[in-house]
This record gives sequence, structure tokens and C-alpha cells, in this order.
Amino acid sequence: MGGLIRALEARYYTDPAIFAREVERVFFRTWQFAGHVSQLAKPGDYFALRLIDQGLFLMRGGDGEIRAFYNVCQHRAHELVQGAGSLRGIVCPYHAWSYEIDGRLKRARNSDKVEGFDKSAICLGQVRVENFCGFLFVNLDDEAPSMAEAFPEVEAGLRDYLPKLDRLQPVEWIAVEEQCNWKVTVENYSECYHCGVAHPSFTTGVIDPKSYDVRPQGQCLRHTTTAVDATAMSYEIDAGESAHAGDYSSWFLWPAFSFQVYPGGLLNTYHWRPLAVDRTEVVRGWYAPDGERDEAVLKMAEQDRDTTLAEDVRLVESVQRGLTSRGYRAGPLILDPKYGVDSEHSVRALKDWLLEALAD
Repeated sequence: MGGLIRALEARYYTDPAIFAREVERVFFRTWQFAGHVSQLAKPGDYFALRLIDQGLFLMRGGDGEIRAFYNVCQHRAHELVQGAGSLRGIVCPYHAWSYEIDGRLKRARNSDKVEGFDKSAICLGQVRVENFCGFLFVNLDDEAPSMAEAFPEVEAGLRDYLPKLDRLQPVEWIAVEEQCNWKVTVENYSECYHCGVAHPSFTTGVIDPKSYDVRPQGQCLRHTTTAVDATAMSYEIDAGESAHAGDYSSWFLWPAFSFQVYPGGLLNTYHWRPLAVDRTEVVRGWYAPDGERDEAVLKMAEQDRDTTLAEDVRLVESVQRGLTSRGYRAGPLILDPKYGVDSEHSVRALKDWLLEALAD
């Protein structure tokens, strides 16, 4: 028994102190999805978001650059913007300090009466932001590796599967709150050992269940499978679109985002937002060329919401309740040397990445 690799102990999913450490060591040091570049089409366009307890906003500057800022005035800490929109300048609703859209202080009322006041020394706190294939990610850690360094094979893989990647825009975002720790739902997504048991459509759909495989690639988990009969899909597939027109694949980016490509080049995304030690918001994004409300995309979104997503909510919430049981001991992971659909190598990788991040 000593050689078995076991799952994380229950306290990693239930202890608020561990969750607080994860916020600092994991979520504030890694790339977190913020939005899509199409949301910031012209100078002055912005949208606000929260990363755990940190308010941020992204804005396109007059020079065309997209910047991310902490959503807080440098005077007395009032939040600057809400929601999304377009502005010529940023004006604090509290005392009307105003900033240029590149973050520089423009005016502070009556500051000319203050000896030594230097507005050029004041600007909004900036956060790293990267445009990754049209998807905007932020990172609070100035020392973290770039996305290309962290996930070196992902962009090439996405472009291989999605010839129209640069034209894709969001069509619909569906958010569901799950009463579980973020790692419970991420682990559930990242393994398919449960799929044949808990998802009836998995073995009766168009993919070949035996071909399903999940393998680590750096701090990315690559899911692959093939279709049994692409003509059985509920939407038309252009077989000439790419060499992978009939394939499924996903790229999970540690710790909380995944690109998922369905046969025919349909893209959706998963994004996990931790709300508390036992609460997580899961956001599904659906995309189409030029943002057109494609019927195939909408149909897939509806089918997924009523089947796989609904089934997964029940699964992960049951697991979270089980993790509070005094009768639970972390069980051994099923690690098939050949990987495959019934192996939990991906859960082991997630465990290793977490423990490495939390280590002193």
C-alpha cells in the first residue's frame, strides 16, 4: 500500500486557511481569464471584473494598447468604474479625481493649493495583461512567466484545430454556481474516469469513449478523443475546414481555465471562479466567427447545459458533502501506465501543481 498515490486529504477542500493560502499562492500568481478582446474594440472601451477580492478593470488606451488596472482611486480608495462601457477619461465618483485612459492622473481638484503635490507621480496601479489568441488574461505577479512560457504548445494546438480562431467572438456566457471547492470541480472536469458511469451521453454519443485520453503538457492538461461518426452530430461539420474537423480536444490551463473544441471547430471555454472555500462559479463561454449567433453553437450550449453541466453539478456537490464526512480517508488514485479514459493521471498532476504552489 505504501507505493499508492492518494488523492488530496479532505482538509484541502474544506479548510478556509488553506483556501486563503491558495488565493495568494495560486490565483494571485497565475494567469486568470478576464474577457475577450472583442469587448475592447476601440479606445476608451472598458470592462470591470473581480479576481477573488481584487477589483480590476481592463481598458483600451488611445494608443491601442490594452491595459489592466486595479479598480481603485489613488486618493481615498473609492472604486472607479463598474460594469462595462466606453469613457474618454476616468473620473472617481467620490471626489472627482480624474485619470487619463492610460492610467495617469489628469486632475485632482484643488491640488494646486498643496505644496509639493506632483500629479505626474500618481497613476493607477497596473496589472499584467496578455492577449492570448484573442482571450485576455491578467496576472497579479510581475515575476510570473508569460503565457507562452507557461503553456508553450497551446496556441499552436488551438490554431491547428481552429482555422477561424482569430475571428471568434463570444456568443453566450452561462454562469452556474456550484456548492463545492474549486478543486473539486476542476478535478471533475479534468478526468473522464467518471464519464461512462455518470454521463449517459458519453457512451452513446458520436465520440469513441475508448479513445479518450488526458495527458499533462507542462502545466496544461490536454484532452483528446475522436469521433465515431461525425455525420451523427446535431449540426453540420465541414470536413474540409481542418484536419481535425471530426475531433474533440481541450486544453486545460492551470489553475482555472480551459479551451474546449468540439467536432466541426466549435469552441467553448470553461472558467472557474472561486467564491469561498466551498463555493465556485463556473462560467461556460460559447464562441462563433464574428460573434454571429450560430444555431449550431446555441444548440450545443443548450444541450450541454441540460445534460453534462447539470450532471456535473450534482456530482461535485455530492463530493463536497462527502469531504466533510468523518468516515472519509483520501483514496488511492487509479494510475494506468498507459493513461487512457480510466486513468487519473490528470488528478495526480493537479495535486502536484497545487502542493508545489503551496510549498514554502
